[in-house]
Amino acid sequence: MGGTAATKKRVSFSESQKLAKMRAYEKKAKKYKIKLGDLTVFTQQLGSMLEAGLPMVSSLEALMEQTEDPVFRVIIRDVRNEVASGNPLSAASRKYPRAFNNLFISMVEAGEASGALAPILKKVADYFEATLALTKKVKSALTYPIAVISLSIILVNVLLIFVIPVFAEMFEDFGESLPAPTQMLIDVSGFLKSNIVFLILGGGVGVYILKKFLSTERGRRFRDQLFMRLPIIGNLRQKISLSRFCRTYAILSRSGVPILRSLEIVSSASDNTYVEDACREISRSISQGGQVSDVLREDPYFPPMMKHMVKAGEQTGNVDGMMLKVADFYDTEVDTTVSGLTSLLEPIMIVVIGVIVGGIVMAMFLPIFELSNVVGG
Repeated sequence: MGGTAATKKRVSFSESQKLAKMRAYEKKAKKYKIKLGDLTVFTQQLGSMLEAGLPMVSSLEALMEQTEDPVFRVIIRDVRNEVASGNPLSAASRKYPRAFNNLFISMVEAGEASGALAPILKKVADYFEATLALTKKVKSALTYPIAVISLSIILVNVLLIFVIPVFAEMFEDFGESLPAPTQMLIDVSGFLKSNIVFLILGGGVGVYILKKFLSTERGRRFRDQLFMRLPIIGNLRQKISLSRFCRTYAILSRSGVPILRSLEIVSSASDNTYVEDACREISRSISQGGQVSDVLREDPYFPPMMKHMVKAGEQTGNVDGMMLKVADFYDTEVDTTVSGLTSLLEPIMIVVIGVIVGGIVMAMFLPIFELSNVVGG
């Protein structure tokens, strides 16, 4: 009897744990942001299942069961329940704006209105895949330089905080004034060693304040203006923004999303104040009977090639096709620029690191060289 009671107690405790976890996941779901890779897989598989003839509810159940992310599983479960109750997928997805972005929801709405939800979901998945591939390409190219710079900073700090003080104690026994580079290095080392905690805390506070500032409208404008002035990074970021602008606009236009709604989505997906300003101007121009090219022609942020392509697309009635060609062109340009940037950064980093570490070593051995010269004389 005792064993049975203990077993029941353990089962009850296990169930209460599961219930507590489920409640935590449900609480987290409303503010949960799904990774783009997970959303891409979800969209691709949902489109494939619908195309194969599976009902929406059954498709969502299958996706819920195979999803490894517990919070995303809760979100899919709730969306399935909403759809099973008779609500459209777009309305159910809109309850989780952090999980399903504006592009996904608007495209689903267009698919539901046209009766072609499956092919439109495939288009969304292709768009997400292209965006993901571009992001991975840039991140992978920057991973090596960032890793090398980070390790170099750690190495220099280890030398300054732990190694140089040992030399400083040894030099005190010389009884002579030290060379200027050595004395400066010892002073920097002493400052770092005495104030390392305050410097770390100050750096953390500084990063927090900077992130808060960059989340504001003024901060985002400052960030974009700063990037535009940087020689290579500014050009790279502009090409990425132009590619995203063209590809998003084209896929929304081809899927039947109204143009003003498309511009709203393009603006929110751009993360670039120059593009956001242009989208607002284009919306105003179109509302007054104008065209996209009318605004682009007056905006210096957009290159002449793109302006001519869009104008040609308007004249031939194929704006979305021209936009996709521009996006493909800039994707290729980004790939070339990233490869060139990586090749350029590697030798520069090696030289800079060599100069810094070599300078530290030379500064610490200067007194020893001078002492050996005195003794030899």
